[in-house]
Amino acid sequence: MSAQIIDGRKIAKEMYADLAKEVSRMAVRVNVTPKICVILVGQDPASLSYIKQKQKACAKTGIEWEQFDYDESVTTEELLEKIEELNANDRVHGILVQLPLPEQVSVPLVIRAIDPQKDVDGFTAYNIGKMFISKDFEDLAPCTPLGVIKMLEYYDIDVRGKEAVVVGHSNIVGKPLSTMLLNRNATVTTCHIDTQDLAFHTKRADILCVGVGKAGLISADMVKDGAVVIDIGVNRKDDGKLCGDCDFDAISEKASYITPVPGGAGPMTVACLMLNVVLAAKRISGYKE
Repeated sequence: MSAQIIDGRKIAKEMYADLAKEVSRMAVRVNVTPKICVILVGQDPASLSYIKQKQKACAKTGIEWEQFDYDESVTTEELLEKIEELNANDRVHGILVQLPLPEQVSVPLVIRAIDPQKDVDGFTAYNIGKMFISKDFEDLAPCTPLGVIKMLEYYDIDVRGKEAVVVGHSNIVGKPLSTMLLNRNATVTTCHIDTQDLAFHTKRADILCVGVGKAGLISADMVKDGAVVIDIGVNRKDDGKLCGDCDFDAISEKASYITPVPGGAGPMTVACLMLNVVLAAKRISGYKE
């Protein structure tokens, strides 16, 4: 048995083509072009890499991009001032603050300051809270969990009634992903650093989603035959190459579906950010299809 590869790049490419058409239609019908404003603090190499990917995605879809760069010494107050200015600008539909931020900056205050209508990362308490009501209220969902759901849907993998195990309970990935799977009637177990006997849980999973950032965390003997494995982790090996949290080669021999790293969840995260920007622009502008 060899797993079918879940091709995040392919799905993202199709999403970009659809979104480009949507952006063109909006420009013609209501003279609105979706626009995202990105706040970058410092020159963290990983942040710069992510920013570059997002900027390329904007170019593919026709979404406008504006970037505001700040020095590492920036204060919380300076960032809040810029966010308030962007909140008040009707031509701005999405505001993204690239994380991580320096330790002197209060991340909760910065995230809270973003208008929920423009929160295209899906990190504000308002947008996270709405997700708990039902999947109908997953309006601006966090991009990585949304990307996972889109991948499962693309390959017609029904989660209803399945044992879903999510390893990792971050506010950005694990918690919202667990909620979104629960909204689709999976039976969800959420594991984390203090979970006793991780393998006991992962072996039960029909759908195993792993997003911890620890290379080699999940070995083949921790995975059930025929499981769907979604590897969200991103790690850099000694040779500079990227890898996920799962032993891809060995698990591929047991799983029914598996995401590669790179090329799985990563491209989908960026594509779903673009999706959120277009959705936010439609709502803010009152655009009706």
